[in-house]
Amino acid sequence: MLQAKRIQNGQPSELVALLVSGGLDSCILLAHLLASGRTVQPIYIRTGVAWELEELTAVRSFSSAVQSPRLREHITLELPLDDLYANHWSINGRGAPGADSADEAVYLPGRNPLLLVKAAVWCQMHGVEQLALAPLASNPFADATEEFFAAFERAIGLAGSTPLRIVRPFAGMTKREVVQLGRCYPLNDTFSCIAPVDGLHCGRCNKCGERKSAFDLVDLADPTRYASELRSTPHQRVYL
Repeated sequence: MLQAKRIQNGQPSELVALLVSGGLDSCILLAHLLASGRTVQPIYIRTGVAWELEELTAVRSFSSAVQSPRLREHITLELPLDDLYANHWSINGRGAPGADSADEAVYLPGRNPLLLVKAAVWCQMHGVEQLALAPLASNPFADATEEFFAAFERAIGLAGSTPLRIVRPFAGMTKREVVQLGRCYPLNDTFSCIAPVDGLHCGRCNKCGERKSAFDLVDLADPTRYASELRSTPHQRVYL
């Protein structure tokens, strides 16, 4: 079993696992937990989605940029979902919802509970008593509600040998508040696209639209390289 606490400068630093995706919210939460004095164990779960490679790259880049003795090397778990989603846009990368689509358009049935089960069992097997997630107050889905997480905690506690607490520090916060909190962090190392082009944000999908809006909300220059903008100005050099 891993120890749930470490001693840092004479003070206990409580260990928390973090389900990280490489996007703005989970990366800001990673840096926020570190800044709060927590020891963080990032967990990324490979599901076979079309943007997985870019997400993994972002997780590593952001972790390197905010490196800390309290940041543990990230764990990668496998949970392929192609047998469930088959020919879905999330797997084949074709026809991803555009920037003007509703949030419901990007919902992946059962994905959040499946990710939670995998991460939660890992935590229980390694003596980690808290698992952090980064859903916001604006999340419209039923599997991101207080009721869902309370029920999940009870169920996973009954199924496992040790209790597990689901921690959601951003649950009462808006996107604007979260990006404002994270504006001092290397947000250019995050990734939020569901239809990447040559490793870049496409600039046209639902998540790219959300990303652009997030920077606008706090009047912060967007450091992201979007493939759509590079293609429209092929002779212009872009600096981050």
